Amino acid sequence: MRVFINAEPVEVDAGTDVRGAIRAHDPELEARVASGSAYVTDARAIELPPEAGLSEGAILRVVVRARRGGRADEC
Repeated sequence: MRVFINAEPVEVDAGTDVRGAIRAHDPELEARVASGSAYVTDARAIELPPEAGLSEGAILRVVVRARRGGRADEC
């Protein structure tokens, strides 16, 4: 089945979950989702758990969390 990740079409097997689709698209991005440095939303910008099932035509967006560097005394 075809799903879309960050506007790119990705072919995955029926029954694939979010994690599997991200892995098929970009294994490094899937590792970031697994580590918590990125998260996945659906077409409505609702965050999805990695184990959520997908259906044909699902639209996913992977959002990389911003990491702030700087001095220890910054809030």
